[in-house]
Amino acid sequence: MNRYISRAVVLRNMVVLAMALAFSSTLSHAAPKVFGHLFINGEVFRTFGVPAALPHGGRDPLFTFTDAADGQLSISQFGPGDHDFHGGAWAVYNVTFNVEPYLLTSYDELIDAAMAGDVTITRDAARDFRCPVLP
Repeated sequence: MNRYISRAVVLRNMVVLAMALAFSSTLSHAAPKVFGHLFINGEVFRTFGVPAALPHGGRDPLFTFTDAADGQLSISQFGPGDHDFHGGAWAVYNVTFNVEPYLLTSYDELIDAAMAGDVTITRDAARDFRCPVLP
């Protein structure tokens, strides 16, 4: 009878070990938390978390740059505390300079650059995502 108990214990230990290995494997493949920064009205805000894809579902305009000056960050029109901010459900727009890139730090500067023909802005709804913003 002890022989059967010891086999049961060994079998149980093997199952526990297999589950532990599977769990640790899942943890090692989990996406890392991402810390980033963006400009909102000339101020730098932090982002935190693992961005989650939200294709064609963004509401808060986020302008990313395909080519840019040193120090350029993405730009948002709205942020925490703004009435039209939806918590970081980002509607992604690509910004490409038509002239030598220069630093832009606010939505107003970006729109002025577009009106002057210095940049081209195109919507990229397939890249929409959700990511929180912290002051």
